[in-house]
Amino acid sequence: AVMAAAPDADYDRDLVGYCGAPPNPQWPGGAKAAVQIVLNYEEGGENCLLHGDTRSEWLLSEIIGATPIEKARHANMESMYDYGSRAGFWRLRQILDKYEIPVTVFAVGMALERNEEAARAMSESGWEVASHGYRWIDYQSVPEEVEREHIRKCVEIHRRLFGKPPAGIYQGKPNVNTRRYVVEERTFLYDADSYADDLPYWNFQHGRPHLIVPYTLSENDMRFVTASGFSHGDEFAQHLIDTLDQLIEEGAAGAPKMMSVGLHCRIVGRPGRARG
Repeated sequence: AVMAAAPDADYDRDLVGYCGAPPNPQWPGGAKAAVQIVLNYEEGGENCLLHGDTRSEWLLSEIIGATPIEKARHANMESMYDYGSRAGFWRLRQILDKYEIPVTVFAVGMALERNEEAARAMSESGWEVASHGYRWIDYQSVPEEVEREHIRKCVEIHRRLFGKPPAGIYQGKPNVNTRRYVVEERTFLYDADSYADDLPYWNFQHGRPHLIVPYTLSENDMRFVTASGFSHGDEFAQHLIDTLDQLIEEGAAGAPKMMSVGLHCRIVGRPGRARG
């Protein structure tokens, strides 16, 4: 016989979830699935000596397998990020506005500060602008006081640029304490630093109910710039279609779900990918 493990008060992961019987979220109009389009705005907040860092950026670019350059700038990497804010953002905005697609922006605070014209365009398009942290860096080993200050700075930037604080936050590269800092800030209605479900869910670990709206790294254009990822837009489109078809089928059977789609200005903002 197999003995069930006793509950562990120090084990804060939830491996049970909705236990195969998720609630019906009652999407508007009786929709069988909800789709969230997320545009990540990160360019200008990545690792760079100009931003006070000690090494260059190395993630999510056309240079697959890049490594950081210590104590030096990476000219090619910087210009590929620049493309996202200079060209990719505006191309994607034109396409998304053309088809009147609601958008949530995960916007890095420092990146917004460096391109207020883009921030103004987000507001004019009526998009929800959530926080993507103050920096597009790994917060795994960032000291608590620094991370808390970064969270507060994001709120201040949003108040200044958009006239209101962000409703949500996706730190992106958090640590196990990030959610507690977010809840204790008492500003955010939700965070998206989870990939644990196909539906939003509640967390009660930090003194009050806190909503988690899971994000995705699979229905995400980042797979264009990974070694085993998409090679062209048709592959990305087919993967999204297959995902949505499956969720619609489940929704028709009485269990509607949510599908997030992650986009990046410097990745799918390239002409051929945007077209595909």
